Amino acid sequence: MDEILNRIAAETGLSTDAARQAIGHILAYMQAEGTDPAVGQMLEATPGASEALAASGEAGPGGIMGLGSKLMGLGLDMGQMRLVATELVAFAKTHAGAETVDRVIATTPGLAQFA
Repeated sequence: MDEILNRIAAETGLSTDAARQAIGHILAYMQAEGTDPAVGQMLEATPGASEALAASGEAGPGGIMGLGSKLMGLGLDMGQMRLVATELVAFAKTHAGAETVDRVIATTPGLAQFA
């Protein structure tokens, strides 16, 4: 996970801690809103996922708008949100497999653009 955190930090200007929180918020959203058991498989297979989830802190407003609000609260603009999500998806596919991650994305509202 350090590799993806460093890459996100370099491309967005975020600290690695903020990058970990951003990833954690996205994973928490997938966990809460995803309807396929593949979510659990992806989280188990993705190194650092549990730490990122823990770093995301308390749950707040839900849904895709709540996720956007949390990411904006970390200082991300729309382009940076897309970058973090795209990097996370690529990283998860490397470890959990493309089929598993694609199932997660297909069954989680608002994430189809990252498949």
